[in-house]
Amino acid sequence: MLKQYETVFIATPVLSEQQMKEAVAKYTQLIKDNGGEVVYEEDWGLRQLAYPIQHKTSGFYYLIQFKSEPTFVEVLETQYYRDERIIRYLTVALDKDAVEYAERRRQNRSKAAAAPKAEAVKEEPVQPVQEEEETNEENND
Repeated sequence: MLKQYETVFIATPVLSEQQMKEAVAKYTQLIKDNGGEVVYEEDWGLRQLAYPIQHKTSGFYYLIQFKSEPTFVEVLETQYYRDERIIRYLTVALDKDAVEYAERRRQNRSKAAAAPKAEAVKEEPVQPVQEEEETNEENND
């Protein structure tokens, strides 16, 4: 029986963007190769750590929500532990309420991402600067 999980890992901040993409691809492929299904991915980017880890004060955060067999979590965390690019990780099983919350959160984030695009279309053109100068000259008279 497949259960839904959420895993967040922190990669060392010395990685290039390409190396970070390779690390993410490795873990998403690992999930798929072991009969899992990636539900959602989110790159949280470079963030400050609450406390230094391995003499580092920042790291690249990445979230993956997936469905898999419960025995796969141990395999995934073993791979995290062996990977020198990963400085911290956490994997949790989601209950039905957490799954619903995660779905609502994804929908809200997609609406928020679409909203600025819709507002950009509705914006009215800016008045030319020359008209402002003319009104200032009229006020001075």
